[in-house]
Amino acid sequence: MSVAPAVSAAPARTFPKDFFWGASSAAYQIEGATEEDGRGPSIWDTFTARGLIKDGSSARVACDHYHRFAEDIALMKQAGFTAYRFSLAWPRILPAGRGAVNPAGLAFYDRLVDEVLKAGIRPMACLYHWDLPQALEDEGGWRNRAIADAFADYARIAVARLGDRVPDWFTLNEPNVVAINGHGSADHAPGLRLGDQGVLTVLHHQNLAQGDAFRAMQAERSGLRFGTVCNLQPARPESDRPEDRAAAIRWDAVWNRVPLDGVLRGAVPDVLAESMQEIVQPGDLERIRFPIDLLGINYYSRMTMRYEPGRLFDVGWGDPHAERYTGMGWPVQPDGLYDLLLEFKQLYGNPAVFIAENGAAYDDVVSPDGAVHDPERVAFLRDHIREVGRALAAGCNVKGYLVWSLLDNFEWAEGLTKRFGIVRVDYDTLTRTPKDSYRWFAETIRTGHVA
Repeated sequence: MSVAPAVSAAPARTFPKDFFWGASSAAYQIEGATEEDGRGPSIWDTFTARGLIKDGSSARVACDHYHRFAEDIALMKQAGFTAYRFSLAWPRILPAGRGAVNPAGLAFYDRLVDEVLKAGIRPMACLYHWDLPQALEDEGGWRNRAIADAFADYARIAVARLGDRVPDWFTLNEPNVVAINGHGSADHAPGLRLGDQGVLTVLHHQNLAQGDAFRAMQAERSGLRFGTVCNLQPARPESDRPEDRAAAIRWDAVWNRVPLDGVLRGAVPDVLAESMQEIVQPGDLERIRFPIDLLGINYYSRMTMRYEPGRLFDVGWGDPHAERYTGMGWPVQPDGLYDLLLEFKQLYGNPAVFIAENGAAYDDVVSPDGAVHDPERVAFLRDHIREVGRALAAGCNVKGYLVWSLLDNFEWAEGLTKRFGIVRVDYDTLTRTPKDSYRWFAETIRTGHVA
């Protein structure tokens, strides 16, 4: 039986009335219906078909959000959500990645957006949460500079159809994970090991595509708010050894700075300048830089790095010496979120940000009373939201907090084995059961206060 961690002595936090609350999701993780209504295959369908998912499951059904979105949005409304960040499935809208548009795909997002608005919730659309159309991967995917044109056209099509109702548009979700996990370690689709230069190339081409997409959307419809979503984690050395310190600086540059410095500064990190000189062509940095309105920050933990020759960028993972770990084996380090927000304010001039993802997977069970008591997740959310409040008090320009995630879902290469949701999904019946964390979060939203 799980026992909730003791409540710390940290001071209570009260949030501004215009602070927005809600959740984020990814189309591939929740929609299902992967072979319905004209959707084309994605790299994750291919990756799954290769037998690379931990439990042998697939996202063919996932949470069946494609058919049950009204039920899920009702749960958001019941909890008092004021914002919902969802992703559009590129292969549902453009089955071949470019060219012919799938009317049924756009019609689905029409219905979804209308239902979100009917619930009084702010829709926030993300164009890319990892489900690249397989047809584009066959052309080289993110390794091919030409993908920038395809992504910009996809962005234009999406805004042309939904921009009259969706005010907030985000381009990429976690380009660092796409590059490193998908093209470096082969843990994610498309499952490649391209080495250091391949990872940097994929990062750069995502930056290029993003810059072109921003301008295409801006030209298509004025008055919208644009941003991107980065997974940011403070990188700390495992020891004071010079080689560990240098490893942490390198990893921080690859993981955090290439995405941030590109869009916010039109620059590459100094420590990577030599490595990227053959990748970055004249005019690229001007294309990449864009005055975004809102940056989404995904935070799960700090990173503890050490020098480890032979790995990507000669960097390995050190021991974080944490007291708590999630079901993913990730350290629980709420103060790292405060450090991150304060560092971001100092380095980038305090532009508007929001927490686009924050949450934890635990081995939830259904109790004899039919409820899901998840005290570890409640403690995780409470402690991290307190740190957001602490950052606000320190002057950080934080506008909102979105939990990851509303629903248990298909957790990429982990399949259905890891549960991040504040609502349990029974994958046999697809029944939704709000957990204790759902009720706790709803009360936090209602009061705007974390004790």
